[in-house]
Amino acid sequence: MILISAHESFYFTKHLILSKKEGVKVETKPQPKVVIFTTPTCSFCNSAKRYFREKNVRFTEVDVTRDQKAAIDMQRRTGQTGVPVILINNRPIVGFDVPKINSMLNIK
Repeated sequence: MILISAHESFYFTKHLILSKKEGVKVETKPQPKVVIFTTPTCSFCNSAKRYFREKNVRFTEVDVTRDQKAAIDMQRRTGQTGVPVILINNRPIVGFDVPKINSMLNIK
């Protein structure tokens, strides 16, 4: 997992990617950019990360206890100091809100 600061820009590319699977071309859409702001002791953060792994959702974790600029940026974006804060294509979700996550990631 790569830790990056939240003040970096996050973009989602809408281009289709052609991949080969067993000799067959399959069109797939790239996954939305998912960033989760966490702390090491946050149980809801751990639940969110586990959920993303179970659903095969790639994400970037930002530990706000190690990155003060990220903590400030998270608070500026959401008005919140608590974690988890999840960004999906730069749109924030405060807390581990499964229905909202599923809606934004088109998970059924």
